[in-house]
Amino acid sequence: MFKIAVVDGQGGGIGALIVKRLRETFGETVDITALGTNAAATAAMMRAKANRGATGENAIVWSSSMADLITGPVSVVLANGMLGEVTPKMAEALSSSHADKFLLPLNQELVVMVGLKKEPLPHLVEELIKIVKEKVNV
Repeated sequence: MFKIAVVDGQGGGIGALIVKRLRETFGETVDITALGTNAAATAAMMRAKANRGATGENAIVWSSSMADLITGPVSVVLANGMLGEVTPKMAEALSSSHADKFLLPLNQELVVMVGLKKEPLPHLVEELIKIVKEKVNV
């Protein structure tokens, strides 16, 4: 089964929206792991119907090596992203994982994604779902 890791922090709203749309699109044909930088983020993604969830640095480091695809906001691969919730070890593990990374270009850090058109979150998630569909071949 295709394994998707959804990574988020803070309140988990972005990750929850991603999990919800993945579940609506793929049903139970994909395995979704919610990886939260904190318990609130993990809980939000679990309510959105992730198969399982884990919280914190070690869980993210360990689980990132088992995913086929990693998704979430771009800040999950930035050391000290999300107001410091993303540790350097988390960022390194996620960015070094063999998994494909499909990240949403949300500019909450001191990083600007040049050349991108600013879109509302729901539009970005729909684009993400389209790209994941091509990868999963459903």
